[in-house]
Amino acid sequence: MRQRSSAPPDRLPPGQVLTTKWPVLHYGNVPKVDTATWTFDVTGVVERPFSLTYEELLALPRKTVMCDMHCVTRWSRLDNAFEGVPVQLVLKRAGVKPAAQYCLVSAEQGFTTNLPLADLDRPDNLIALAWNGEPLTPEHGWPARLLVPHLYLWKSAKWVRGFTLLDGDVPGFWEQNGYHMRGDPWKEERYGGRAITQHEINRLRNLSKKGVSP
Repeated sequence: MRQRSSAPPDRLPPGQVLTTKWPVLHYGNVPKVDTATWTFDVTGVVERPFSLTYEELLALPRKTVMCDMHCVTRWSRLDNAFEGVPVQLVLKRAGVKPAAQYCLVSAEQGFTTNLPLADLDRPDNLIALAWNGEPLTPEHGWPARLLVPHLYLWKSAKWVRGFTLLDGDVPGFWEQNGYHMRGDPWKEERYGGRAITQHEINRLRNLSKKGVSP
């Protein structure tokens, strides 16, 4: 990993090392995605659950966000220009209910990650489609990835497929395997997750079956 010698202290969280590359890290294989059948689904504690095709996602308004990336494996990369659909636009379309306080983000191959709604509902968060002027590569999340730049990068799920809004915090894949439930790089919230409970599993199954707000 090529490193820079220094960075402004207000941009490099504790324990991080700068790189000019974008390392490829993920669990499992890069999925083969057919955009003809791809959908992005928003369900759970919302007024208007909905599903987008990939063409419909591409037709939505986009914005560009300049941000830094911080990986829990201790590398950081500064000045990344991501382009994509604002998460706030998607949440507004769904009509998030007052009871919703968390989101379980779903991605390809059954991957999930959890976020407090306060961390998801921010203007710099995107359903990202491009990076530094080029479409995302499959290794970095094509056809779409979540971008939540103020948290460790595992929260910015690659190959994202949907949001389930919830009234309680449910641990995702890495959180069930020891990673922190939130993941703030400035607080070094790297580890400290928990197992998912049977009650939470049943709750998610019920929401999945309904496909509508409970």
